[in-house]
Parts: sequence; C-alpha cells; structure tokens
Amino acid sequence: MSNQPKKDQTQELIKQTAKNLFFVKGKFDVTTQEIADEAGVNRTLINYYFRSRDNLIQIIFDEAQKVEHEKSEIIMNSDLPFKEKIGQFIEGSLSTSLQYPYLETYIVSQINKGNCHKKDIEEDELKKLYKEVEAEMELGNIEKMAPIQFVLNMISLLVFPSAVRPLLMENLMIDEVEFDKIISDRKDIILNMLFKN
Repeated sequence: MSNQPKKDQTQELIKQTAKNLFFVKGKFDVTTQEIADEAGVNRTLINYYFRSRDNLIQIIFDEAQKVEHEKSEIIMNSDLPFKEKIGQFIEGSLSTSLQYPYLETYIVSQINKGNCHKKDIEEDELKKLYKEVEAEMELGNIEKMAPIQFVLNMISLLVFPSAVRPLLMENLMIDEVEFDKIISDRKDIILNMLFKN
C-alpha cells in the first residue's frame, strides 16, 4: 500500500504550520527547527519535502499571494454596481485579515528585502478602476478627490488595523477575540466613510 496520503498530510501540516507562524502570529524570522517543533515533525522532513526553509516560505507566500489576487479580481472583473463591488472587496479583505492578520505586513517585508512580488493588479485594470471612481464622483456618490486618494482611503481603512494589531491590542486594552469582533464589524463603517450615499 502506498504511503502517498501520509506524505501529502505531512506536507500540508508543515505548510499550514508555517502559514500559521508567519501570517497568523507574525513570526517572520522563525527557524526550520521552530516550524518542525510546532508541527510536531522531524526537521529533516521539512528539507525532504521542501528542500529548504526559503523554498517552503516561497510556496506559502505564493499561496497567500493567490488569496490577495482573488480579492483584487472581485473589483476588476465584476459587473456588479460599484458600491456593491467595493462592499464585496471589503468583505473579502476583512475575512483575509481575520484569517491572516500579518499577511500584508509580510508582503511589505518581502518587497523591502527586494524579493520578487507579483503585482495584484495590472495598469489597464487600475485605469478602469479610476474611471469608475470618477464616474461615482460625478454622480455625487463619492466625495470629489483624486481617484488614487479614494483607493488609499479604502486600503488604509482595511489594512492598517491588522497591520498594527499588537500595538492596538496593547494600547486599547483589547484581547484577540474582541479585536476579531471589531475587524468583523468594519464593513459597514468603511462603506459609510467611503460613500456619501
């Protein structure tokens, strides 16, 4: 009998453990040994399945990037009315923030290190988005401003709380459960800040 399912399970366990350490707990400098200990496997298995720590990190990073890209797809390729589309994007972003609070911070740290980063969005898609934002401004649904400011407002409102999560938890004296609840409640608050009606 083949031990393929066992191999797949172990591989998946190592990946999930690494994702948890990186994107959930924000431990970016974790060693192969620490990943192995947390997963309850022998360190040699990580090298056996993934060849190196860097390779494992690249794999989980690529998977995390896919999550980010899928969120952008909502905005770029949907025929929904603009506000609804933005609402869906916000929902997707908030649920990613709940699942992986340190994902964006990690992506930024990788860009700062000069590691390759695939853009989530193409230039023509961006121009199309700006046009849609401008049309909404003409209709009076959004405060008039440079479209990039609208995008920056939306991203700041979405990403900032999770990016500085430990700082906010400490200074505002809130625990993990409360913080998750606050993040979950943000969709309507953000929409109301971005749109006039």
